[in-house]
Amino acid sequence: MDPRHKLYKQLDSLTVDPDIAMSARTDAEAASNAASSGVTPEGIKGKLEQGLGATHVEIEDMSGGCGQMFEAIIVSPQFAKKTTLARHRLVNGVLKEEIAAIHAWTPKCHTPEEWEKKKPQA
Repeated sequence: MDPRHKLYKQLDSLTVDPDIAMSARTDAEAASNAASSGVTPEGIKGKLEQGLGATHVEIEDMSGGCGQMFEAIIVSPQFAKKTTLARHRLVNGVLKEEIAAIHAWTPKCHTPEEWEKKKPQA
Protein backbone atom coordinates (compact mmCIF):
# COMPACT_ATOMS: atom_id res chain seq x y z
CA MET A 1 0.00 0.00 0.00
CA ASP A 2 1.21 3.47 -0.86
CA PRO A 3 2.49 5.24 2.33
CA ARG A 4 0.35 8.27 1.47
CA HIS A 5 -2.80 6.15 1.71
CA LYS A 6 -1.78 4.97 5.18
CA LEU A 7 -1.24 8.57 6.22
CA TYR A 8 -4.62 9.65 4.88
CA LYS A 9 -6.32 6.83 6.80
CA GLN A 10 -4.55 7.89 9.99
CA LEU A 11 -5.57 11.51 9.47
CA ASP A 12 -9.19 10.49 8.91
CA SER A 13 -9.28 8.79 12.30
CA LEU A 14 -7.98 11.82 14.24
CA THR A 15 -10.47 13.67 16.40
CA VAL A 16 -10.40 16.85 18.43
CA ASP A 17 -11.77 16.81 21.96
CA PRO A 18 -14.38 19.61 22.07
CA ASP A 19 -13.90 19.95 25.85
CA ILE A 20 -10.31 21.14 25.44
CA ALA A 21 -10.17 24.88 24.77
CA MET A 22 -7.53 25.89 22.24
CA SER A 23 -7.48 29.58 23.18
CA ALA A 24 -8.87 31.90 25.79
CA ARG A 25 -12.22 33.53 25.15
CA THR A 26 -12.18 35.89 28.15
CA ASP A 27 -9.58 37.74 30.21
CA ALA A 28 -10.31 35.49 33.18
CA GLU A 29 -9.77 32.40 31.04
CA ALA A 30 -6.52 33.89 29.71
CA ALA A 31 -5.26 34.50 33.24
CA SER A 32 -6.18 30.94 34.20
CA ASN A 33 -4.35 29.53 31.17
CA ALA A 34 -1.25 31.59 31.95
CA ALA A 35 -1.28 30.36 35.54
CA SER A 36 -1.65 26.73 34.46
CA SER A 37 1.25 26.89 31.97
CA GLY A 38 3.48 28.29 34.71
CA VAL A 39 5.12 30.73 32.29
CA THR A 40 4.91 34.39 33.24
CA PRO A 41 6.73 37.47 31.95
CA GLU A 42 8.18 37.98 35.43
CA GLY A 43 9.48 34.41 35.57
CA ILE A 44 11.09 34.70 32.14
CA LYS A 45 12.67 38.03 33.07
CA GLY A 46 14.13 36.67 36.31
CA LYS A 47 15.56 33.62 34.63
CA LEU A 48 17.21 35.72 31.88
CA GLU A 49 18.69 38.15 34.39
CA GLN A 50 20.11 35.30 36.44
CA GLY A 51 21.17 32.97 33.61
CA LEU A 52 22.62 35.54 31.19
CA GLY A 53 23.50 38.41 33.47
CA ALA A 54 21.05 40.48 31.44
CA THR A 55 21.21 44.19 32.24
CA HIS A 56 17.86 45.00 30.60
CA VAL A 57 14.92 42.71 29.84
CA GLU A 58 11.52 43.65 28.43
CA ILE A 59 8.97 40.88 28.04
CA GLU A 60 5.67 41.46 26.26
CA ASP A 61 2.84 38.94 26.24
CA MET A 62 1.62 39.11 22.63
CA SER A 63 -1.11 36.51 23.20
CA GLY A 64 -3.57 38.81 24.88
CA GLY A 65 -2.86 37.50 28.36
CA CYS A 66 -3.04 33.73 27.93
CA GLY A 67 0.73 33.34 28.36
CA GLN A 68 1.40 31.46 25.14
CA MET A 69 3.20 34.02 22.95
CA PHE A 70 6.02 36.25 24.14
CA GLU A 71 8.30 38.81 22.55
CA ALA A 72 11.43 39.94 24.38
CA ILE A 73 14.20 42.49 24.24
CA ILE A 74 17.25 41.13 26.05
CA VAL A 75 20.43 43.11 26.70
CA SER A 76 23.45 41.17 27.95
CA PRO A 77 27.22 41.56 27.75
CA GLN A 78 27.36 37.80 27.00
CA PHE A 79 26.08 38.58 23.48
CA ALA A 80 29.30 40.40 22.53
CA LYS A 81 31.03 38.97 19.46
CA LYS A 82 28.23 36.44 18.89
CA THR A 83 26.03 36.03 15.83
CA THR A 84 22.26 36.38 16.09
CA LEU A 85 21.93 32.60 15.95
CA ALA A 86 24.46 32.11 18.77
CA ARG A 87 22.64 34.71 20.88
CA HIS A 88 19.30 32.98 20.35
CA ARG A 89 20.83 29.64 21.26
CA LEU A 90 22.14 31.10 24.52
CA VAL A 91 18.69 32.47 25.38
CA ASN A 92 16.90 29.28 24.33
CA GLY A 93 19.28 27.23 26.48
CA VAL A 94 18.41 29.30 29.56
CA LEU A 95 14.65 29.15 28.83
CA LYS A 96 14.42 25.55 27.63
CA GLU A 97 11.49 24.52 29.88
CA GLU A 98 9.58 27.76 29.35
CA ILE A 99 9.89 27.63 25.56
CA ALA A 100 8.62 24.06 25.56
CA ALA A 101 5.49 25.18 27.45
CA ILE A 102 4.52 28.12 25.21
CA HIS A 103 3.40 28.53 21.62
CA ALA A 104 5.68 31.29 20.31
CA TRP A 105 8.86 33.00 21.47
CA THR A 106 10.60 35.94 19.74
CA PRO A 107 13.82 37.16 21.36
CA LYS A 108 15.63 40.31 20.24
CA CYS A 109 19.15 40.16 21.64
CA HIS A 110 21.51 43.13 22.01
CA THR A 111 24.80 43.94 23.68
CA PRO A 112 24.73 46.94 26.04
CA GLU A 113 26.51 49.03 23.38
CA GLU A 114 23.99 48.07 20.67
CA TRP A 115 21.11 48.80 23.01
CA GLU A 116 22.42 52.29 23.80
CA LYS A 117 22.23 53.09 20.06
CA LYS A 118 18.83 51.40 19.49
CA LYS A 119 16.80 52.05 22.63
CA PRO A 120 13.85 54.42 22.33
CA GLN A 121 14.76 57.97 23.24
CA ALA A 122 12.73 59.26 26.18
